[in-house]
Amino acid sequence: MSDESLHTEGSVFIDTLQRVVAEILHTSRLGMSEYELITRLESYPELAKLARRKPGDTLALFRLHFLVCHVLYRLMDEWHQAGSAHLEISALMICRHPYKASEAAMAAVDKVRDYYLDLNHLINTDESGVNELLASFWVGMNRYEHRDEALEVLGLTDPVDDEMIRKTYRTLVMEHHPDRGGDNEMIQQLNDAAQILLKTK
Repeated sequence: MSDESLHTEGSVFIDTLQRVVAEILHTSRLGMSEYELITRLESYPELAKLARRKPGDTLALFRLHFLVCHVLYRLMDEWHQAGSAHLEISALMICRHPYKASEAAMAAVDKVRDYYLDLNHLINTDESGVNELLASFWVGMNRYEHRDEALEVLGLTDPVDDEMIRKTYRTLVMEHHPDRGGDNEMIQQLNDAAQILLKTK
């Protein structure tokens, strides 16, 4: 989708996209991944512009992902308010579930939902912004993949929060400090573990 279409056709296109997504989810009992949903969307003539992107065009891919998530969270809100359904949203599973008041209560603060409902994030994100988002994603993935190893160095296991990690790290650094008979190698291991576990964007 071009910058021009984002401004001139955005509202109509988004409404059309939301209608089609709702139709697909109404007829899919088992749900689907985001990739599967996008593949189905691209087969609709009124959404043909979704397929107009070059391989490796990260900005176009980001915009497509954002728009799909935007309408999904709009549907989540609408169905919740109407008491008609609960919408599960993740990259691997998008599924419309029967509404149950006890399970469908929406969190007062949902940063992911708020992000995708604000179209300014779509309009104001350029290619360099997308690259920064991707870099942050891979940093987060690296942190997640090595979490168990880092926790083991600190003698911890999940579930554990950042406050406990910091407290344990400080205690172990004091115990293994070279001035107290410890060694630099152990201090380096502790530093590396803390960096992985407490790394931010």
